[in-house]
Amino acid sequence: MKYIFLVLLTLILVSCSSKEQVALKEKQKECKEVKPVVELKENMEITEIEDLVTIPQDVEFFTKQLDSDAKIYDIQKKYEKYYFSVWNDIEPREILEDVKWPFDSYRAGDSYGENLQLLKQDFFDEMFENANFDKYATLNAKAITLRAVDIRAFPTIKPLLKDPKIAGEGFPFDYLQNSTLQANKPLFVSHYSKDKAWVYAFSSFASGWIKSSEIVFLKTEYTDAWQQAQQIFLTKENIPLYSTSGNFLFYSKIGMMLALISEDDKDFTALAISSYKKSNPMFEQIKIPKNIASKNILKLNREALTNIMSEIFKSNYGWGGIYGQRDCSSMLRDMYAPFGIWLPRNSSQQAKVGKIISLDNMSDEEKISTIKQRAIPFQTLLYKQGHILLYVGILNDDIIVFHDTWGIKTKKDDAEGRVVVGKTVFSTLRLGKNVQNYDKESEILRNLKSMNIITQ
Repeated sequence: MKYIFLVLLTLILVSCSSKEQVALKEKQKECKEVKPVVELKENMEITEIEDLVTIPQDVEFFTKQLDSDAKIYDIQKKYEKYYFSVWNDIEPREILEDVKWPFDSYRAGDSYGENLQLLKQDFFDEMFENANFDKYATLNAKAITLRAVDIRAFPTIKPLLKDPKIAGEGFPFDYLQNSTLQANKPLFVSHYSKDKAWVYAFSSFASGWIKSSEIVFLKTEYTDAWQQAQQIFLTKENIPLYSTSGNFLFYSKIGMMLALISEDDKDFTALAISSYKKSNPMFEQIKIPKNIASKNILKLNREALTNIMSEIFKSNYGWGGIYGQRDCSSMLRDMYAPFGIWLPRNSSQQAKVGKIISLDNMSDEEKISTIKQRAIPFQTLLYKQGHILLYVGILNDDIIVFHDTWGIKTKKDDAEGRVVVGKTVFSTLRLGKNVQNYDKESEILRNLKSMNIITQ
């Protein structure tokens, strides 16, 4: 069986354990839009959102209409190749000038710190100095995350906000928060910051600064064996996972994948890295109950979608994955991972996966007609600039979508506002239409650019 590679690797690691214990340049401001069916109350508060009352916020209500598996096996075969790709790189994926993009994008004069005061030039000078770009591409080492980590645009945990007096800015939109990575995620490390507190690292879908205390370096012989091993997918959120010696390691997360060592009737035994000394790994075995993981890529069917989407549905909105939450694109990316479907990190790139159907320059009625005729439930993404949604079907002749969203734009006397949603929801393409001062020009439907069927 495939996991025999990990059995051999574990024997090597146990014997050695005493010795060796995006930024996405194009990232846009995503998702800032925001039980049974019931009748809308006549006296509903004006800020109450109609869609969230009249549309079931219930995954199974929509998945129960499915009755067959999607034929997506060619897509699924590519997943592990993408997942481990950085362990097979020999140099950084981007040239130096490209990774410097945050220093071109964010400057003194319109950037605010955690005290909501303008950041001074000294802050940017200190960040650039510590970024140590003279050492770019001098380390070029393989590594792995020890726990869930943030990927930052500057080597700092301090935020960078735009004018907090403007609707849709300020909290929680920290522009230095590029993305997050789960525990035991493959990395390629370019170099250290000058103070060595940070490393500039590449994952399979994003790059940026990660605390050096949150990673460990691995030798090629170990990364090669890890890639050849049978993998398991985690299918439940926020389950505490422990080493066989009883030490807490990390919480489970949808989209997490670990290397399998062995299994019995109840549990998988997987390989995990929990701690380190002087950047050397310490390897441990981890018991994972079979009811929270799958040895095989899931089929895109009713049961599996219900289980995975129900877990994802628990997420609140988290810009760039901040606070352990998700934004619109990371929600979809993680949701599809157990099905072996690889999605890029940001919405504009996700909109380019599969069969693309343009909705640009169409009237609202033409868009509705096209979506109803051509979209496939749970396999079709709808894209507008900065936001991406999953088509799940039709209810009462309305197109219904599943998405993680911050809020609904309002406008009064040319002044923009927001009604905050801040979570994953099912809605129509006119979410918030009943809200006072609803900004119709910002409506999801009106601004849709394209749809894409990711399984074709």
